[in-house]
Amino acid sequence: MRFELPRLLGLGFLCTSICGGSGGREQSKITHHPVLPPSYPLAVRNPYLSTWMPGDRVHRLPYADSQFWAGQELGWSVIVRVDGQAYGLMGVPDLEASRIRPAKVRHTEFTATHSIFELTAGPVSFTLDFFSPVSPSNYLRQSLPFSYLTVEVTRSHGQDIQIYSDIDGKWTGRECRSGRDFEEHDDLAIHSLSVEGAATYDEGNDMALWGQVILASRPGNVSSLSALAGEPKAVRGHFTKHGDLSTGDTTWSHGSVIALAHDLGTVIGEASVNFAVGYERKEAINYLGVAYTGYYRAEYPTTHEALSFFFNDYEDAYWESLEFDRELNTFATAAAGPKYADIVALSTRQAFGGIDLTIPNDSLDTDQVLAFIKELSSDGNINTIDIIMPAFPIYWVLDPDWIRLLLEPVMKYLDAGRWHLPYAIHDLGTHYPHAIGHDDQKAEEMPIEECGNLLILALAYTQATGDTDWSDQYTGIFQQYADYLIDNTINMANQLSSNDAAGPLPNETNLAIKATVGIKAFGKLSGIDYYSRIGDEYADLFFTQGLGTDEEQTHFVLEYPDFPDSWKTPYNILPDMLLGLETFPRAAYEMSNEFFSTSVRGEYGVPLDNRQDWAKSDWNMWLAGTFNEDTRDEFVDDLWAFMTNGKHNWPFSDRYVATSAHGNEAGVPILCRARPTVGGHFAILALNGPASMQSLSVTHKSSKKMSMVQVVKDHGVELVLQAEMD
Repeated sequence: MRFELPRLLGLGFLCTSICGGSGGREQSKITHHPVLPPSYPLAVRNPYLSTWMPGDRVHRLPYADSQFWAGQELGWSVIVRVDGQAYGLMGVPDLEASRIRPAKVRHTEFTATHSIFELTAGPVSFTLDFFSPVSPSNYLRQSLPFSYLTVEVTRSHGQDIQIYSDIDGKWTGRECRSGRDFEEHDDLAIHSLSVEGAATYDEGNDMALWGQVILASRPGNVSSLSALAGEPKAVRGHFTKHGDLSTGDTTWSHGSVIALAHDLGTVIGEASVNFAVGYERKEAINYLGVAYTGYYRAEYPTTHEALSFFFNDYEDAYWESLEFDRELNTFATAAAGPKYADIVALSTRQAFGGIDLTIPNDSLDTDQVLAFIKELSSDGNINTIDIIMPAFPIYWVLDPDWIRLLLEPVMKYLDAGRWHLPYAIHDLGTHYPHAIGHDDQKAEEMPIEECGNLLILALAYTQATGDTDWSDQYTGIFQQYADYLIDNTINMANQLSSNDAAGPLPNETNLAIKATVGIKAFGKLSGIDYYSRIGDEYADLFFTQGLGTDEEQTHFVLEYPDFPDSWKTPYNILPDMLLGLETFPRAAYEMSNEFFSTSVRGEYGVPLDNRQDWAKSDWNMWLAGTFNEDTRDEFVDDLWAFMTNGKHNWPFSDRYVATSAHGNEAGVPILCRARPTVGGHFAILALNGPASMQSLSVTHKSSKKMSMVQVVKDHGVELVLQAEMD
């Protein structure tokens, strides 16, 4: 039984480009649906399992290495054998020398949860489906540190077929010190790699060194499974010659690979096999000196138990993903068109790929679940408030409880009295995975930024969920920060905002907007009218009385009161609209709508402010959510143009050159790659309301859910599924 993903989603194929190569590596007529992205997420589950295929490599996929999010090359190969002839589907750099023919790439595709590559190997068609589940309301499924690779025979006419995959020691982060282990449990074959002598929580170039890399599989209904490790040429050569790995000699040294192979025998029509890749850390996070581990270990404490569940869960996870992808495409297209749907689809796995969902390692108590997020591509801080803030629209849309899960580690620390400064802390630790706070009081200083963020996020969670008990226990802390904003906003000291690359400023208008909305948010959260009144008064001052605008009130200025020609994208006004606070009048939104549509747009959108040539994609989507349809669509078009311009091959960068006005090439990313802040791209969808896509009935503490066939029936496409199953 095979389910055609594009047909189930109701999506048509769109041929967007034709790629070419050179010499023996030439590929032609490769179609890309919906577009060719900068990079395809392959296995993206947490900060240490984040593997990508650069978009400019897919035309030579049979030869191409995948990459860790930060750019390190990772060996991951897939080979098939058809009637005794081997073909490389992915990641075999020495094809000609090893007598392995390159398969022909025909089609590539991504959805929110899948990256799909269709190839032909001789007379047989194959599909590689890289599937990383996104199931935020199912804590067990979401916390598993594994990702699926399904290799599917999509059209065979009685050929004899074997399927092989391997990964190398570079996945450990220290190939030269890597060691190998292998175990079998029931029908599972599990390879693992680890760094010998690595200390717990040790990192190298953003890669974890203290856990274990996993490659696993189990035989299917019609396949046998074999395993081998050793020098790549020898291991791949053995498979090429024999079609299995059972008689090979296992060795391990620098440059070796671990491999698994399925023998499907004679295949008529269709068949498939599943592999799992992963990175498991028993002690995942150091939270205030206590080890936290993956949530899944409460039910499946050992690797083989977790993997056994992971394979057993495939069908349910797969059906859920189809419905999730379909819903997201439908809602996003309705919200802002098909280009917007492309943007949020590519952003989804990345947004959750910076997070670990954890429980205490000693008790495995699921009532103490906490989420930790890494500030990727900068300094690696953990649970940075101004990383959670730009990302929060995706949590608001999919499951607002994640706002609390990410804030709670910070709030527990603040509530313990270990942070003594009068404003909110910037992050919970200098570098992931050490969530140990800043008892030395030396965290990065963003007083207005983080106070405003924390108050807005607290109200967003409470308003979305109705859970006032959580916010009530921290009312004293929130009130302290609201008071800080009241006392320090109008005459604002020189300080950083979230965009620290732009440098500090005094009296920054956009920060003042955040403070104003934050004060009003606390008024709504606490029910204390005084704070709501002050928020309204500050909004009147900054907009109606013109302190934060130019004299003609055409735009908010970057810095008040004496810089009328300056400007900055006033994205901080979005939460005022999203939360229904009505702090600023409608005229404030209309003013910005007109200004940003006509005055400052570059080739790839609007830069952060008048001093910069670079834009922040998350903030631009926040601002777009406040505009009328025409201006909103301009912002969406510009971000989509950057995403598809072919000038870069990073995981979705949220910072890029938007205009060539300052002499730099437009459309090129800057520094930031794979950051979870792309959750901010969901800002337009967030206007539909909280939990607007939390439509599947799942429980937080179990993988059990209704039949996925029943779920899809409930969403009105029963006949499509029935036709596929027949």
